[in-house]
Amino acid sequence: MLKSMTACVILASSSFAAEPPRRLLLVGGGDTPAPAAERFVRWTGGKQARILVVAWSTDDPGAALEDARKDFAPAAVELAVSSPALSSPAFAAQLARATGLWFAGGDQVFHMAALNSNGGAPLEAVRRRHRDGVPFGGTSAGTAVMSRIMLTGDGDFTAIGPDKVETHEGLGLLDGVILDQHFIKRGRQNRLFSLVLKHRDHLGLGIDEDTAAVVEDGRAEVFGKGAVMVVRPQAGAEEALTIELVRPGQAYDLKSRSRL
Repeated sequence: MLKSMTACVILASSSFAAEPPRRLLLVGGGDTPAPAAERFVRWTGGKQARILVVAWSTDDPGAALEDARKDFAPAAVELAVSSPALSSPAFAAQLARATGLWFAGGDQVFHMAALNSNGGAPLEAVRRRHRDGVPFGGTSAGTAVMSRIMLTGDGDFTAIGPDKVETHEGLGLLDGVILDQHFIKRGRQNRLFSLVLKHRDHLGLGIDEDTAAVVEDGRAEVFGKGAVMVVRPQAGAEEALTIELVRPGQAYDLKSRSRL
């Protein structure tokens, strides 16, 4: 009887075990703000961190690696194997020992094409690491790829209308949020407005250059030189949006959709 009661207690306690924190560093392009980079290094283990740089989106992965080494010192930083080798044991080994993943800029479509190779096995493996609590980050295309509804670099950025905007399926690591980058600098407001009007259950986050949104368990803090534009649909008004600018030193609750 005592053994069965003990087993029940163990099962009950394990069922209420806390989920690992979900952490993301989202940079809009340009320079990664130093305080945001420092937060990422702390999340991933400080001097013991092993950050895997995913640079399938760019023709110059070596430059992406060097940028990450500068931004994330003193962490150990290594480059993920090239996308044709994703089905090899080498990538699985890199993924297993990584304490953080960093997605480089370039073209986010190439990131997803690589992850969807081999029947999508790399994509599921990467998503599993984030579910396990491994922090992810990215800049420019590496930020765009974090959305489930992923904006591409194509389409008409100036026209209003979802038919003018091209999207693909992204990693989907931030529930109910559509991400855009180089936002104010490149005048990309209309394409995000269009998508939020179409997907009214979603929130839009437009992150400017030299700016970062540091997200932990649904709370986004802003660092850097620019701002993050939050776009959300107005209740009861099909064509109306509420727009807020969240500036460095401020934070936003993505769950309650309110400024903190």
